[in-house]
Amino acid sequence: MFTIDLQSRAPIYEQLYKKIVELAMNHILNKGDQLPSVREMAKTLGVNPNTIAKAYNELERDGIIYSLAGRGSFVGDIDKEVIIRKKLDAFDKAVDDALEVGVSVETLSERILARGQKND
Repeated sequence: MFTIDLQSRAPIYEQLYKKIVELAMNHILNKGDQLPSVREMAKTLGVNPNTIAKAYNELERDGIIYSLAGRGSFVGDIDKEVIIRKKLDAFDKAVDDALEVGVSVETLSERILARGQKND
């Protein structure tokens, strides 16, 4: 269920963050589900526990999970609209950045359509 791509340029903590959000948004992880401990997740994925802790801290900061002292980390009550708004804000920034360096609207549109078709 929890996988990372060691060949990816994306940091491992970011991959884990995105995977947990994806699983929660698709109701594979549900409100109240307990996540593996930092140590257990690190051992399973073969990464440093600090990397897992960073992902969990960011997930908690964003309200995706919550922690109970001595009990672990759990999936929170996720507001899909908040997640979607954050993704769209990041998208808008990426589009602005691309336009600023001269990427055409046509090229951006083609890429969006290609990604949409790939996910159908």
